[in-house]
Amino acid sequence: MLSADLTNIAAHLPEMARRQPDTPAIIFPCGNRTLTFRELNGLSDRIAHGLVSCGIGRGTRTVLMVTPSPEFFALTFALFKTGAVPVLIDPGLGLKNLTQCLAEAEPRAFIGIPKAHVARLLFGWGKETLRTFITVGPRLFWQGTTLKALIGGGNETALPFPLAPTGADDVAAILFTSGSTGPPKGAVYSHANFAAQVETLRVIYGIEPGEIDLPTFPLFALFAPALGMTAVIPEMDFTRPGSVNPRKIIGAIKTHGVTTMFGSPALIDRVGRFGAGHSTRLPSLKRVISAGAPVRSSVLETFAAMLDPGVEIFTPYGATEALPVCSIGSREILEETRRITDAGGGVCIGRPVPGVRLEIIEISDDPIPLWHDSFRMPLGQIGEIVVQGEQVTRRYFNRPDADYLAKIADPASGGFFHRMGDLGGRDELGRIWFCGRKSHRVTTSNGTLFTIPCEAVFNTHPMVARTALVGVGHPGEQLPVLCVELAKGKRIDRKKVRRELLEIGASHIHTNDITTILFHSGFPVDIRHNAKIFREKLARWAAGRLA
Repeated sequence: MLSADLTNIAAHLPEMARRQPDTPAIIFPCGNRTLTFRELNGLSDRIAHGLVSCGIGRGTRTVLMVTPSPEFFALTFALFKTGAVPVLIDPGLGLKNLTQCLAEAEPRAFIGIPKAHVARLLFGWGKETLRTFITVGPRLFWQGTTLKALIGGGNETALPFPLAPTGADDVAAILFTSGSTGPPKGAVYSHANFAAQVETLRVIYGIEPGEIDLPTFPLFALFAPALGMTAVIPEMDFTRPGSVNPRKIIGAIKTHGVTTMFGSPALIDRVGRFGAGHSTRLPSLKRVISAGAPVRSSVLETFAAMLDPGVEIFTPYGATEALPVCSIGSREILEETRRITDAGGGVCIGRPVPGVRLEIIEISDDPIPLWHDSFRMPLGQIGEIVVQGEQVTRRYFNRPDADYLAKIADPASGGFFHRMGDLGGRDELGRIWFCGRKSHRVTTSNGTLFTIPCEAVFNTHPMVARTALVGVGHPGEQLPVLCVELAKGKRIDRKKVRRELLEIGASHIHTNDITTILFHSGFPVDIRHNAKIFREKLARWAAGRLA
């Protein structure tokens, strides 16, 4: 362990290997592979020794493009142990975004599966800065070494690797945003950021060592070993959680007695609908966590029917740059806040978690260099959400322009606020109500329309899967257009639905100006969670349809 004034997020793994050495750390049903905490720690030590031997050490920015596997876990902890800086980018961001992200990150090393190395060569990723190459799997015609060669021929007794003496503010990793509302940006995580995340998740959800976790998002899978949980990695395409096979998710939960599950709203919806049709029960689950986008109350209700009484689905709010910020459980949503949401009051995301200071300020698209208390909006009014806390990242990598727009210096605390890019308000109970992305607000000649409050009203229609409000035209004079994705597997009279949606809109003061409705076969969504709607793409589509 490190001394009190030093922090390395990898320190959790050797500590768990000491406390529960023979407990499985990760289980991969695909291939029937299991590593105990002792084995995972030992493998990451061997890899760490190998990394240092080929020049990957403290501060080395290292692209990691490895599919979820024992090697992915061991490599990530090994990089943290050496003090290197993993660069994590979703492979589904698209060629243009991937190329831009890798250019901005200026990596010195590249660790990837063969397919990733082929793409690196074909598209010239990092050719100006990359110097070290490691292949997880067979190396073909490219330079470098393999992970197998790096760790030697089956030597299971490598000496423990001494953790790099990193400080709390030292860079631990660069995590790129999903790019759902603009170009992806690399959030710079410090070791203190990660440590705060782990501790906050442990406290607010009461997670204890020895529990079994089913993480369906690779980054969340890394929290499990740090929290002392066994991670069961499901058989699925992690880039398409909305298309997951529900039988495999449910099977993994039942086979391994999973106590905690993380899933995107799209995955929760798919598994919940399957469970409802098969009278499925999941008694081992103590909690379910869903994040990435607002979760409709009907989705929570359907999934909750599979759980034991008292077990909740929690929907934490946050972003790549700051997570978690708020949290709320399904009981409060289903018993109370859903009625307000359905009436257009926004989605309740709960109260700020311990250690987070959240403020609602006047909406602005301009930079705000310095914080002032006069920026605060009164209770009940919609404004911009800004946050401060240990889990909030301080900057983006190589993006001073983005820092200028997203960060507000706070001289009084010696810290800063991060502008979430989201809109919302606070009620008299201290709860926060999410009203959509700032960049998605629709400004008409009659005023401003906020996406989530407007869409929620129309989402109550039984034939509607989801809606998206977009603006066509110049800001200040935009035409509000409601894009509608209809429920699948049903015969639907579109003319009747259109008429009924117009009646619903006319019955609410904040939606009665929405009279243009377009039906869309399937909304474009983010690759990470399959839940965030790309409203910018829908706005261009709508403009083309109305031209």
